[in-house]
Amino acid sequence: MPIDITMPALSPTMTEGNLAKWLKREGDAIKAGDVIAEIETDKATMEVEAVDEGTLGKIVVPDGAQGVKVGAVIGVILEEGEDSSAMAAKPAAAAPAPAAPAPVAVEAPPPVVAAPVVEEAGTRLFVSPLARRLAEQAGIDLKTVQGSGPHGRIVKADIESASSKPRPTPAAPAPTPAPVPAAAAPVAPIPAPAAAGKDRIAALAGNVPYELVAHTGMRRTIAKRLTEAKQTVPHFYLSVDCEIDALLKVRAELNSAARDRYKLSVNDFVIRASALALKKVPAANASWSEEGTLLWQRVDIGVAVAIENGLITPIVKAAETKGLADISNEMKDLGARAKSGKLKLDEFQGGTFSISNLGMFGIKNFSAVINPPHGCILAVGAGEQRPVVKDGAIGVATVMSVTLSVDHRVVDGATGAQFLQAFKALIESPLTMLL
Repeated sequence: MPIDITMPALSPTMTEGNLAKWLKREGDAIKAGDVIAEIETDKATMEVEAVDEGTLGKIVVPDGAQGVKVGAVIGVILEEGEDSSAMAAKPAAAAPAPAAPAPVAVEAPPPVVAAPVVEEAGTRLFVSPLARRLAEQAGIDLKTVQGSGPHGRIVKADIESASSKPRPTPAAPAPTPAPVPAAAAPVAPIPAPAAAGKDRIAALAGNVPYELVAHTGMRRTIAKRLTEAKQTVPHFYLSVDCEIDALLKVRAELNSAARDRYKLSVNDFVIRASALALKKVPAANASWSEEGTLLWQRVDIGVAVAIENGLITPIVKAAETKGLADISNEMKDLGARAKSGKLKLDEFQGGTFSISNLGMFGIKNFSAVINPPHGCILAVGAGEQRPVVKDGAIGVATVMSVTLSVDHRVVDGATGAQFLQAFKALIESPLTMLL
């Protein structure tokens, strides 16, 4: 009997995904374990493996389909000896919507701020700020305008339409018509939500030309998670300056002797130092939960990597057990696959601590937003030459500023300070990281 291939749930919260492309075509033989398609989630593009053997009899959802619900049939496998007639005998499964891009949902305009209400003689008029201003400039009585927005709201298009019509000369009052029952009253047409949204956006910017770029699933997830983090996690921040001249010297010597086996970056030293500091101060390797504080027994460090239209944090697992060369090679592989959307789910979900490094962009210092469920994130700035005072004399040293963002529910100020103290000692004495 034909076997349905359904849209898999590639994460616990996934409800839909995009079918990026099929790697098999109709008529191709399939073995269990073969990669048959690529699915885009809100975080990455992931490969889907076949769990049954046979022939790909039909592709139900084509390449590029968006918003395919989890569990929807995306293809059909024919077992040995079956042909297309077997699919005709099989009860048809409901197919998801075709590959047309999903319309961008635009939030309805706030009823008070974006649409002032005018009350006159018991009549409530809903008017957008832009429409109200245009009406005042054109001398148009808003009571004579029929609103076409949601719930009869008067928008820009209504004012423009009223302005283009000839103004009738005052005439004798017409006889009052019989009242129309409320149920039979004409209902103003309601335009598509996007039209109202665009009108609201234009009003906010004072009619400045703009391009509306639809949010990707990743961008919506980033916005949701970071908004929740700032609203629910009580952040506090600790900063320290680290002299890295010795680190740069050791790095150059190790890279010179590497013979292409690895190429260490400053960030590799930061990851290694963070892991060792967390091992020395395990209370900083913690997360909040309603049941109690989670003290992690392993240091899994998520490292922020910028990708097109978003950000992802591939994880160096058990970083406290890995040397600089291992960390360097692993990060090179993770970073490359992150940018090409080829990370596996367990390679970017989870972790116990985060690092965000903007030093390569020349950023001196910054404060990062905590990435739940992590209890801390370390923001790393650029190393630069600065004047320093040693033994009462002014000298020059290469200094790197770092700022630790801390979830005060699980890590107190003293614990955060102890972590940074251990981190600074390791960074400024890089040979201790080789032991």
